[in-house]
Amino acid sequence: MKLQIQIESNTSHAADFQPRRFMQNGHLQTIVGNFLPRTDNLPHPEAQLVEVSPASGVEAGAQISSQVLCHCHWQPLDVRASRPTAIIVHGLEGSSRSQYVIGNANKLWQAGCNVVRMNMRNCGGTEQLTPTLYHSGLSCDVLAVMRFFVDLHGLESISLVGYSMGGNLVLKLAGELGAHAPRQLRSVIGISPAIDLGPSADALHQPLNRLYEKKFLRALLRRFRRKARLFPRAYDPNRAVGITSLRAFDHRITALYSGFSGADDYYHRAAAARVLHQIAVPALVINALDDPFIILTPESRLSIAANPSITLVEAEHGGHCAFLANPVPSTQYDGYWAEHSVRRFLLTHA
Repeated sequence: MKLQIQIESNTSHAADFQPRRFMQNGHLQTIVGNFLPRTDNLPHPEAQLVEVSPASGVEAGAQISSQVLCHCHWQPLDVRASRPTAIIVHGLEGSSRSQYVIGNANKLWQAGCNVVRMNMRNCGGTEQLTPTLYHSGLSCDVLAVMRFFVDLHGLESISLVGYSMGGNLVLKLAGELGAHAPRQLRSVIGISPAIDLGPSADALHQPLNRLYEKKFLRALLRRFRRKARLFPRAYDPNRAVGITSLRAFDHRITALYSGFSGADDYYHRAAAARVLHQIAVPALVINALDDPFIILTPESRLSIAANPSITLVEAEHGGHCAFLANPVPSTQYDGYWAEHSVRRFLLTHA
C-alpha cells in the first residue's frame, strides 16, 4: 500500500512558540529536553556501515578505513526513491539513539519519509570502526553518507537535519557545496547549531555552564581512553591528564590528532560560520535566545541575514536542543515544537 505524505496543520509557527508551563528557563528546558523520553514507534532499523574515509598509512598510524554506522528506516521499495529522505546527525557525544534523533525520526517516518539515523565516527559504540577521532569539521562524512544512499537507492530528495554539533556539520557542508550542491539535496536544517565553535566552547566554561562542560568532558575523555586502548600506537592516553575544559581537550587532543595547529585553528576551520554566505539550498536555523552555551556572533548573524537561502527562526526561550511547548492531546501535538518545525520545513522543500 502506498503511503501519502502529509504536512500536518498542528505544527507550531516560530512566532507561536510558547515554552511548556514552568519551563521558561533555558537551563530547565535543556536538562528536561535531554532526558524526557520520546515515543518510539519506528520499525526495526536496517544497520548499514558506510565508508567515509579510505585506509591510509598516515591516518592515526593505522591502515584501516573509517566507517560510520547508520540506522535506516526505508519506505516500501516501490516508492522509496521518490520519497523525501532525512539524514539526521546528532550532537557532541550523542548517537543515533539520542532522544531528539528518535523524536524527529518518528515524525518524519510517519509523514512518509525515509529516515537515516547517522552515527558520527566513534559514536554509538563504533570506536573500532575508525582509527581517527571525530570532530566538528567532518562535514565530508555527511557528504559520503548522502552520496552512498543516493547511489544505493536512487534517492531523489535528501534533507540533512543536524542538532548542535551535527547542525554545524550539515550547515558547513551546505556552505562548502555552495551552488554546486547535488540536485538531490533539497534542504539543510540546523537546530541549536554550533555555528561559532570558539565562542560556544568558551561559553561552556562559564560558571553557570560548568555542569554541561563536565558532562561532555567525562564522555569525551572516556572515549579517548577507549581509542587509546584500541589503537595504542596512535594515541597517548597521557594527553588526557589534567584536562578541565572543552577548549583544553580540543587543543591537546582534537587538534593534535586531527591535523589542526591548535584549538583556535580547529574552531576557525571547522566552523560553519566561515561558509554561511555560500549556502545555496533552502536552510533553516532554529535557535533559542536563552540557549545556555550556543553563541551566534554578530558576524554570523549578518551572514545569515544577507543570505536569502537561510531562514533563521529564533525563539526567546527553548534552551539547547529542547524547545518544549505545551502538548495538545486533542490534536495529537506532543509539544516538541522544533521537531514539528523540522518536519514542516523538510516537507515544504522536498
